[in-house]
Amino acid sequence: MNASPDTDVVVVGGGIGGLGGALALALARPGLRVRVLEQAARFGEVGAGLQLAPNATRVLRGWGLLDDVVAHGVLPRRLVMRDAVDGRELTHLDLADLERRYGAPYVVIHRGDLHAILLRACRAEGVELVTDAEVRDVELGSGRASAVTADRRDTASIVVAADGLGSRLRARISDDEPISSAYVAYRGAVPVHELPGDPHLRDVVVHIGPRCHLVQYPLRRGELFNQVAVFRSARALAGEAEWGTPDELDAAFAATCAPVRDALPLLWRDRCWRMFDREPIDGWVDGRLVLMGDAAHPMLQYLAQGACQALEDAHSLATQLTRHTGDGRVDWDGALRRYAEERSPRTARVQRTARRWGELWHCDGLFRSVRNALLTDRDPADYRHIDWLYQVGHQ
Repeated sequence: MNASPDTDVVVVGGGIGGLGGALALALARPGLRVRVLEQAARFGEVGAGLQLAPNATRVLRGWGLLDDVVAHGVLPRRLVMRDAVDGRELTHLDLADLERRYGAPYVVIHRGDLHAILLRACRAEGVELVTDAEVRDVELGSGRASAVTADRRDTASIVVAADGLGSRLRARISDDEPISSAYVAYRGAVPVHELPGDPHLRDVVVHIGPRCHLVQYPLRRGELFNQVAVFRSARALAGEAEWGTPDELDAAFAATCAPVRDALPLLWRDRCWRMFDREPIDGWVDGRLVLMGDAAHPMLQYLAQGACQALEDAHSLATQLTRHTGDGRVDWDGALRRYAEERSPRTARVQRTARRWGELWHCDGLFRSVRNALLTDRDPADYRHIDWLYQVGHQ
């Protein structure tokens, strides 16, 4: 095993959360040596669209990246909620008004484009980027931590675990396991010129239905049309190993309106994403090991906050690092402790609210009728239920 030169910070995981954390720390203290260890052979991001709410775009603006993000993404006009069965509009958010209220825009962007922007920024700030480095464990010592792979050991003042939902390093802190929601997502992004009719190219549209929903919005300056279809799998509930299959997809949306059914053939059918989260935990720190992003708080996607909360994490950790630096010395333990104290209550609320929001979207029968009536009666300028989510950090 090779011992790599010591550094200040090792970040385990080269996804959006890991790169965001590395960049934030490098920006917080120029000259800080930051190294990212990615298990894959190259840095990259899978999937399609990503929604970035004002709480995340404020962070990106603070890092000097928002203009680049907007240039590669789309500023939608509205976020519209429709009933998936009869197709009628239930409520909406005016996203220009949202920007005025919260001081930052709502942007939709391809995951790969955001990842590439963060990767370029990390390189520009001198972050060391290492691939083919699957971290198996972290060894903790007095004031140090070492990330250990099969053939190398990287020692630093702190190790940041940003290794996702299935985080191996989280096991150092908690023995919990990911929890299946029994829901599965199918995605697809197609060139706009291949689409028939009017696909609501200026809006983010969410069709909510019994045990299913469909999300649609444009990407890459309006050149791509992104769709995500989510449904509950009866086979998952029955405990079967094979679940979330294409035939279940078609059956789940059989009773929806024609515009929703017409979207299904445009989805990728050779892959799907089973939806998991975890229970919130308070302890994110073990010595000089700290959790970030999905390793700390994996959540269901109903609030579109997974990446947003990871970016908030990165900003918070960098802020605490700055506040706990004096006379050229860093109080790493104090910074990690305060970061976890600040972030864990907020992310726990997001995790729990995302679950409840999914239940609201997917209800049926009388509950669907009541939900639709309440949403239809909502004043579009009523922000009471999202102020807590988007207002954080707004000056």
